[in-house]
Amino acid sequence: MTALSPQSSVLSPDASSGLVINNVTKEYPTPAEPLVVLRGVSFSLAPGDRLAIVGPSGSGKSTLLNILGTLDAPTAGTVTLNGVDPFSLSAKELAKFRGSRVGFVFQDHHLLPQCNALENVLIARLASGGVNKLDADRAAELLQQVGLRDRATHLPAELSGGERQRVAIARALMNSPQLVLCDEPTGNLDTHTGRIIGELLTRLAAQSQAILVAVTHSAALAEMFPRKMGMVDGKLT
Repeated sequence: MTALSPQSSVLSPDASSGLVINNVTKEYPTPAEPLVVLRGVSFSLAPGDRLAIVGPSGSGKSTLLNILGTLDAPTAGTVTLNGVDPFSLSAKELAKFRGSRVGFVFQDHHLLPQCNALENVLIARLASGGVNKLDADRAAELLQQVGLRDRATHLPAELSGGERQRVAIARALMNSPQLVLCDEPTGNLDTHTGRIIGELLTRLAAQSQAILVAVTHSAALAEMFPRKMGMVDGKLT
């Protein structure tokens, strides 16, 4: 797949800055006929933009998120992040791209149970190399930003559900990603805690000028985002 040139203006006046999704489709082969999950999805987001995508189960939301996170490749169409088409990279380059430019927050926190909160945040750095004092200082600062400075040495089993998700947010931001992707980040939380997590996500992403995309069933979470789109049968509305 070829990258959009920096001069392309299909969706954005400057495709070298931000996220540009152009006519993305995704199909899976079946014995009968291809299963079409995404049907010509197009949108663009600038640094600091925040988008919530809502829709029923099976509408294609998670598939789109996987493609944005380079965990799956589109059947057709292009994806560029700050002028780079990740699907034109080698496997090694793609892994480095994903680790340095994309942060993930899932419905389940996926913290390592044997590591404390600070160590779980640092996992993002360990995956791409060694950890130094500056990394440890940044992890501690992120825990302070999410309100867990005094819980840095606690194991996940010693934290509440909302606290574990806050550690997951800090981990997602550890490498200063250009794109933060959230898959039902408040799905396992009660209403009050979900609102706290939603407000924290949108505030920290805005502060760092990261692009934030969340897929959710939660109308309350979606209302916290300045831009909202719906997905039905593989199409964005």
